[in-house]
Amino acid sequence: MRCTNILGTRYTFENQHEIPTDRPLIIVSNHQSMYDIPPIIWYMRKHHPKFVSKMELGKGIPSVSFNLRHGGSVLINRKDPKQSIAQLEKLGTYIEKHNRSAVIFPEGTRSRNGIPKTFRTTGLKVLMQNAPSALVVPISINNSWKLLRYGKFPMGLGNHLKFKVHKPLENQEPPEKIIAQVEEQITKHVKP
Repeated sequence: MRCTNILGTRYTFENQHEIPTDRPLIIVSNHQSMYDIPPIIWYMRKHHPKFVSKMELGKGIPSVSFNLRHGGSVLINRKDPKQSIAQLEKLGTYIEKHNRSAVIFPEGTRSRNGIPKTFRTTGLKVLMQNAPSALVVPISINNSWKLLRYGKFPMGLGNHLKFKVHKPLENQEPPEKIIAQVEEQITKHVKP
């Protein structure tokens, strides 16, 4: 994050909620670029976030790939639903047992223009079923897509990335109802 400050990038992480550290969390967010991830890791560090990532990120990125493979995150093969569900069940069980947090981007892929895509709900449902005591924490992300609007070079200059943590929801209603509330909270605070 500090390296992007050289480009005039600023970060605002707004969290007005006292989120407990003694229970698991399922952090749900829209996804605009790879620069969504470091601020979530940093600002939510006391919750030990673990990520749901695509299999391709498990190789070739120094330190990131190693951390995804060995740090408690899961790598899913989007072309193999059986493998994906098994990995999500494993992550849900892990966060439930160890009071950690799982971060999932239910859009399935990055939005390259900031406009949120419709949520895919299966992965989120699996996490919720396997971590029944987890709080569901929605986060809206704005402007991180602007860092990569021209690709990796040149990077965007002078962007203000904004992260807004919304009120956590108890995992006690039907999953469809919770997911609809989460998607509505997140998308209404995203400004493309």
